[in-house]
Amino acid sequence: MTLDLNQLSLKELKDLQAQVTKAIASFEDRRKKEAIAELEEKARAMGFSLAELTGVSVGRKRAPAAAKYANPADPAETWSGRGRKPRWFNDAINSGKQPEDLAI
Repeated sequence: MTLDLNQLSLKELKDLQAQVTKAIASFEDRRKKEAIAELEEKARAMGFSLAELTGVSVGRKRAPAAAKYANPADPAETWSGRGRKPRWFNDAINSGKQPEDLAI
């Protein structure tokens, strides 16, 4: 594939650059997945899981936290107590309520 870069406009060059960057990242992701699959297969053939051998769990995601607090004005609005406090929670605390008053 031969491409005369001197004949392309700046927009076309930037589009091409974005496509190349995306293709490189995609290629690297595919290679990593292939390597992990090959290592998992080899570990399984030897009677282990890859997680057992490396001490790292592969592909596990953390479950969402359960709601601990609810907005008294709108019980559909909840907060788990993690991360940034929602405005309704701060407003309730500033108006004199205790966190226990908002607990579910």
